[in-house]
Amino acid sequence: MITKDELEKILWSIALPGFAQILNKKFFKGLLLIGLEILINVQSNFNNVIILSFHGEIERAIGQTNYQWLMFYPCLYFFAIWDAYSDAIGKKASLVFLPFVFSAYLVTVGLIYSPTFKVNGMLFGPIWLPMLTLPIGILIGIFLRYILLKFIYRVEET
Repeated sequence: MITKDELEKILWSIALPGFAQILNKKFFKGLLLIGLEILINVQSNFNNVIILSFHGEIERAIGQTNYQWLMFYPCLYFFAIWDAYSDAIGKKASLVFLPFVFSAYLVTVGLIYSPTFKVNGMLFGPIWLPMLTLPIGILIGIFLRYILLKFIYRVEET
């Protein structure tokens, strides 16, 4: 069972990559993740893209997005969350990284297709489409982990 302090560290990692690592007294890793997050955020125009997307100006958001930089963000973000989670649970659970890996992968794929992917003529853009692919990545990772543990490694859930 995760304690209140461990849950707090995980929630901080969701707020900004690196915060949970600093709470875990891993200062170098935490500061590195914060620095990388700021670098990627600035270089990709991420804050402007978020604002434009929330205002429904998807075409302008796509035009201002630097995809070469923004594609790094999902991997950094989910690595930081996985790292905080694995510290919180003490790295006891087997294959616990799979939901994080598939989430990062599908969010990146959603980002790649965001300038052109439409549903009923509606363009979701670089914020909404990656967010919509996130639950699919989590579910695939959880399912794959379950299958591997249950039928291949023959391990009971930890």
